[in-house]
Amino acid sequence: MTFVMNPLLYSAVIKQGKQLDFHEFSDAAASTTFGFPAIRTARFPGLSDKIQKSFLLLQGSYLNSLRRKMMENLQFVLKQDFLSAQAEGRENDWRQKDLYEFCERVMFEATFLTLYGRPPKTNTDAHLQRKSWLDALLDNFKKFDAMLPLLIAGIPISLLGRTKSIREQIIRFFHPHRMAEWTSPSEFIQARVEIFEQYDTLGDLDKAAHHFAILWASLGNTVSACFWGLYHLLSSPQAFSVVREEIFGMFGNKEPDLILSQDTLTQEQLDKLIYLESAINESLRLSSISMNIRVVQKDFCLQLNPHFSVSVRKGDIVTLYPQSTHLDPDIYPNPQEYQFDRFVENGKLKTEFFKGNQKIRYYHMPFGSGATMCPGRFFAISELKQFLSITLLMYDMQLTAGQQHATMDKSRAGLGIMSPGNHIFFRYRVDMQLTAGQQHATMDKSRAGLGIMSPGNHIFFRYRVKKNSM
Repeated sequence: MTFVMNPLLYSAVIKQGKQLDFHEFSDAAASTTFGFPAIRTARFPGLSDKIQKSFLLLQGSYLNSLRRKMMENLQFVLKQDFLSAQAEGRENDWRQKDLYEFCERVMFEATFLTLYGRPPKTNTDAHLQRKSWLDALLDNFKKFDAMLPLLIAGIPISLLGRTKSIREQIIRFFHPHRMAEWTSPSEFIQARVEIFEQYDTLGDLDKAAHHFAILWASLGNTVSACFWGLYHLLSSPQAFSVVREEIFGMFGNKEPDLILSQDTLTQEQLDKLIYLESAINESLRLSSISMNIRVVQKDFCLQLNPHFSVSVRKGDIVTLYPQSTHLDPDIYPNPQEYQFDRFVENGKLKTEFFKGNQKIRYYHMPFGSGATMCPGRFFAISELKQFLSITLLMYDMQLTAGQQHATMDKSRAGLGIMSPGNHIFFRYRVDMQLTAGQQHATMDKSRAGLGIMSPGNHIFFRYRVKKNSM
């Protein structure tokens, strides 16, 4: 394996798309890990290309529909959390939870509903009806995910205890006959269903395994990204204050219940949240430990710059290691520090970084590089912005005092965003405070002499979610 560590040389590797292929590795790893047959064979002509084209349904104009559904589902999930507390008479109390588990629970359900739609018993769902299938699926997902680094490393699934049985249970959950009864699936999932139906050589459980793979792809790194994004904001009072005020400033003097309406944040509004996006980029910079792997397709001489080349053979692996860029002090001063505004310059998102006096093209790579960048990255970033925005809008939050700083679980190094290596707890409650960014109350002096003055301007406040407000 050849590692290319200098970001100034990345372009020379990335442009060799035909001779340095990513899909040979990724397809083989996915097939083994999720239990479906290899798709780049004569048995499934054209299937790989059709699958790749389906990812266009996660971008462009299709993203607007996904964003709206995701916001609705985030609000639905958080409303259920509130109703649970209300049923126990704790809706105004501080509640303490594990921060990662909170992010995981919210994002797992909201993402599932957005992509796959609702299983039959959840269509008129309230809190208790949905828990049986959701809890079982999430529990199995977590158990399988814990074994995923070993599966990617090539350890036979038969040596990993109950992992094979757990994988089979998840796959059967996505059986085509069951999915046919689900309502409101995304266009992306509908397109994949139609593609798989074109291949008689693809069995029902093979199709189900492909859907399971997409579930993991949509959550495996996103949950951890949500954790680090929220953790870093809660750890930095300045970041928390600036980002929260930016989000509230987007709403002006809207009535509080409009903030919790179904389409709280449009894509245009999300794009204007510069400090939020910078904070997300900074969290991804610090928490991403991925490897960009390329498999050599034939013997050739890889010219890295005019003065340096390396000979590689067919079947060799060439790897880019973005963390060496993310933590390079020449590119990012004090690289181990969280600086929420590191990606802001003159009120705009900063997009130019330098190593010495040379501009770096690939300075931020949590989603890979070149033509093989994660096809769902636009949806992932939108999800992150929505999750952080809606939680900051709805809740007072603070890290529980007296605990250690979050560490990283390095067992997943090379696979993307690291999970936390220790439990981090936080307190939260539905926020009841004056809306940020408005003027102090004034008096309406036209009533002078008549008693108590009315306010001379509108003063808005935020209040707890009512049962029928979302």
